[in-house]
Amino acid sequence: MNDENLNLEEMKKIEELKKQLLKKILSRHAFERLSRIKLVKPQLANQLELYLVQLYQSGKINSEITDVQLKNILEGLGTKRDYKIIR
Repeated sequence: MNDENLNLEEMKKIEELKKQLLKKILSRHAFERLSRIKLVKPQLANQLELYLVQLYQSGKINSEITDVQLKNILEGLGTKRDYKIIR
């Protein structure tokens, strides 16, 4: 087995563990929303997944995250700054 196969297998294991954790901490509706986001905006979904895993690891998630809570988190992650050019 070469290094590429090993890395690919490790990545698959990590993805599976992440998926299991997200199923545990997200409500069914929130998990479905995340899956739909992943189809449309994979980068945003990845950022959101990593954020949720970090929250879980730091002990800040005490109960299941609802769809409404997930929307609020998304709004926080997706906020873009508006720049005004003053002349």
